[in-house]
Amino acid sequence: MLAEQEHQQRHQTRLRRLLHEAQLPWPKTLADYAWEAIPDLDRHQIEQLAHDTSWIDRGENLLLFRPSGVGKTHLASGICRSLIALDRSARFFSGTTLVQHLQQAKADYALAKALTKLDRYALLVIDDIGYVRKDEAETSVLFELVMHRYERKSLLVTSNQPFSEWENVFSTSAMTVAAVDRLVDHSTIIQINGESYRRKRARRSAPPQAGR
Repeated sequence: MLAEQEHQQRHQTRLRRLLHEAQLPWPKTLADYAWEAIPDLDRHQIEQLAHDTSWIDRGENLLLFRPSGVGKTHLASGICRSLIALDRSARFFSGTTLVQHLQQAKADYALAKALTKLDRYALLVIDDIGYVRKDEAETSVLFELVMHRYERKSLLVTSNQPFSEWENVFSTSAMTVAAVDRLVDHSTIIQINGESYRRKRARRSAPPQAGR
């Protein structure tokens, strides 16, 4: 009994550490998601991905697409939380934060070391990749990350833009094609259709127009 208690304590300590290291943006879970607001979303598929680690163990990717305000970040965070509970490591980044981190590493001639350091995470989340702009800074580092993790470690990418608009993200068309090709290979792509929660709230809270 003492040995079992010690094992459980060590396990819980590890899970707390994994959750802390993941740096999830909020404590929400999939159970908190407003599934009824997005009736076309396959809840069973999302929950299966969150509770089946086989795709993580195979180094496959998960891509969640558009539009803004339908809870992509919530879903990504909830999936991470569920996978951490199954003893899989994860790290959550906004797209712009991750690019800035890798740009700094490149400036310090330590990009290879930074990419290798991220290998400690079985799942790496790049949230809102569409907000990264190639004209703001050099984004070849993001391409290097995709190449580095290809068929080795998993990526969960959220975007409010289709692949056809990703040339705004990567430095060249050739780089965009190569990155998308590797992200799509061995991946699950989920298209989320629905109206923004924020627009719904704004419409409900707006004062009635005169004469109505």
